[in-house]
Amino acid sequence: MNILHSIILGKGPALIILHGFLGMSDNWKTLGNHYASKGFQVHLVDQRNHGRSFHSTEFDYDLLAQDLEAYMNHHKLKAAVLLGHSMGGKTAMQFACAYPDRVQKLLVADIAPKFYPAHHQAIIDGLLALNFDTITSRKEADDQLAKHINEIGIRQFLLKNLYRTGRERFGLRINLPILADKMGEVGENIDATASYKGPTLFLRGDRSEYIKETDSPTIQRHFPAATLETIDNSGHWLHAENPKQFFAKSIAFINS
Repeated sequence: MNILHSIILGKGPALIILHGFLGMSDNWKTLGNHYASKGFQVHLVDQRNHGRSFHSTEFDYDLLAQDLEAYMNHHKLKAAVLLGHSMGGKTAMQFACAYPDRVQKLLVADIAPKFYPAHHQAIIDGLLALNFDTITSRKEADDQLAKHINEIGIRQFLLKNLYRTGRERFGLRINLPILADKMGEVGENIDATASYKGPTLFLRGDRSEYIKETDSPTIQRHFPAATLETIDNSGHWLHAENPKQFFAKSIAFINS
């Protein structure tokens, strides 16, 4: 059985954080330290085909939820507070519905329990176009990626996946061929009849289109105890764009 890689911070009740598509545990290190300082053992998990976790040709939310169950069993975590962003939010929702007794509270960052059409093609194309036969520095990788992606913030986020495979050679930690092939799975919804009745908080960015007002009935159907709050001055990467308010609202909910 492959066990997901993680960074574990602090001591106390378990709080598991799941990154989004093409992300990794490192994206949450600063916030993770903040949660740890409030008395939690924080598990920043790399999902399969991401970060330092194992690569697999199979990729869907049922499997991602099963990976998390295996991780919790391995670390002897009977239950945990679960926080997931985007794709990680879908994994968290699927897990809470499948294993409700293992989830004390659920936090979902900027994703709703609905189908999303594939919309990462430009990013995938840019990453697939990186020529690691010629790239000898992070700047050269950024220059190549800039031909496909204008936003420097998105390029910086993606290039966190860059690592040295040898003294003068780079590669990507993500399993790019499989993620490109399975990109449709990322937009899939959780099971139609799935529900989790425990305390749930959805957080959305005020400039994000991922959670709309019209999604409220669907959220309530799957998560009858859910509340929805908005993070100011933020888009889809709300935890990075307004970390102070994200932390304040999330820790208030966790401690309530």
